[in-house]
Amino acid sequence: MSREAILGKVRSSLGRKAGAPPPPPPAVRLTPPERDLETRIVQFRAALEALAAKTVVVASQADADAYVDSVVAGRRTCGMNSTREEVAAAEVGVTGADYGLADTGSLVMLACTDPRLVSLLPPLHIAVLPVARLLTGLDELLTIVPMPADQTSSMVLITGPSRTADIEQILIRGVHGPGELHVVLTR
Repeated sequence: MSREAILGKVRSSLGRKAGAPPPPPPAVRLTPPERDLETRIVQFRAALEALAAKTVVVASQADADAYVDSVVAGRRTCGMNSTREEVAAAEVGVTGADYGLADTGSLVMLACTDPRLVSLLPPLHIAVLPVARLLTGLDELLTIVPMPADQTSSMVLITGPSRTADIEQILIRGVHGPGELHVVLTR
């Protein structure tokens, strides 16, 4: 049977004609679970800490700045306005995060906000996230950002420090990204 004959049968069974555009996709029916903020914070911290990341909840941006300063403590640091060379030489990358997913402890980074290298290249990544942007999970994220490709060229989900067990199935941290992750949740 020829390619056109096979495609013709498929089109016929779908009720379409050659060259006709496909119908629009059905509406997305996501139902994020309803969890209060304190439950989301506890769940997010537990998920991240199970992956060997450190989380801290602070009362203000000033407290977040103080925490970041204490972790940095004189190490070479890069941030959003750093050059590629500065990022490559940095020991610590400091970024914000667009969202956090409580159920998996994931950070959501959209390419339009912080440069990806800052969160990927230095051995220590510190992300600051307002608790107001802490979502229950991926379903809630996709109700807020239903078509990520329309908003950004890249959406990265960071779930804990980088880890791999590719070689002899031995877990190693920091091979494909930062081996240490700190998340600062600001109220």
